[in-house]
Amino acid sequence: MTYKAEYIWIDGTTPTAKLRSKTRILADGAELPIWGFDGSSTNQAEGHASDRVLKPVASFPDPIRGGDDVLVLCEVFNIDGTPHESNTRAALREVAEKYAAQESLFGIEQEYTFFQGSRPLGFPENGFPAPQGGYYCGVGADEIFGRPVVEKHLENCLAAGIGVSGINAEVMPGQWEFQVGPLSPLEVSDHLWVARWLLYRTAEDFGISATLDPKPAKGDWNGAGAHTNFSTKAMREDYAAIIEAAESLGRDDKPLEHIKNYGAGVEARLTGAHETAPWNEYSYGVSNRGASVRIPWQVEVDQKGYIEDRRPNANVDPYVVTRLMVDTCCTALEKAGLV
Repeated sequence: MTYKAEYIWIDGTTPTAKLRSKTRILADGAELPIWGFDGSSTNQAEGHASDRVLKPVASFPDPIRGGDDVLVLCEVFNIDGTPHESNTRAALREVAEKYAAQESLFGIEQEYTFFQGSRPLGFPENGFPAPQGGYYCGVGADEIFGRPVVEKHLENCLAAGIGVSGINAEVMPGQWEFQVGPLSPLEVSDHLWVARWLLYRTAEDFGISATLDPKPAKGDWNGAGAHTNFSTKAMREDYAAIIEAAESLGRDDKPLEHIKNYGAGVEARLTGAHETAPWNEYSYGVSNRGASVRIPWQVEVDQKGYIEDRRPNANVDPYVVTRLMVDTCCTALEKAGLV
């Protein structure tokens, strides 16, 4: 007897990487082996030296095929055993290990938009729908578009063991969100990438596409982000650590370093309108969705908890955003003697 293993990896497409996958048939009980692929077809190699290596790093039950079949998330390596330049997980591994004692946790809110053809789902062929306002967490066929896909995606994520913690309709028609976490940096990033793959694969069966474009509809419409909630053990116990983490993200060249790595097209989304802060101005505040970083009101009341970085785009690489936040905040907390 055999089982199917769907090997999933992140390619080298710029400025926003794409997901790729292919199937391997394995004997029952067989370990997941390393595998190879043609990197010249995924923007990860030249044709004259095209072999690249897939190394399994996480596996999940396959909710699409069922049975004993699995989804296999892989890192990409060169044939000499070094991480490929597109392998952003390798850099996160080092930082996560360096600051493991601080017990970082993340919850990422993944916004996305359904498209049918060239228009967002729910947009009429000619003109535009009613202005945004009633769509957020709405109900009814006049305000909600794509719910069957969303519900099936949620079922698939739960069946796969993805750490999904919720879903909701977003501000623009055809726009939705799912949340992953709280999980450790590597776990939340792995789970988010596989949840994205499941989103695309689930929508495929409905003849609908999903996009992480940060500004899928120009004009007076909300963009799509990946608000990133972050805490350390110290932050979950002491409000002084909350303030230090928020302050650290605004020091020196940190705002620009983060913004440059928070997803392609970030300037089009972070305009200062539509619940965003301007991309080139750093701010933080309690209960302020117009700030770069929000401290939830309950965190101020409890004097402990987490912060929400509202700047990352929907198309951000979670391995990159979690690495940057751990490195910046944990370094600062350590220097301040708050760990």
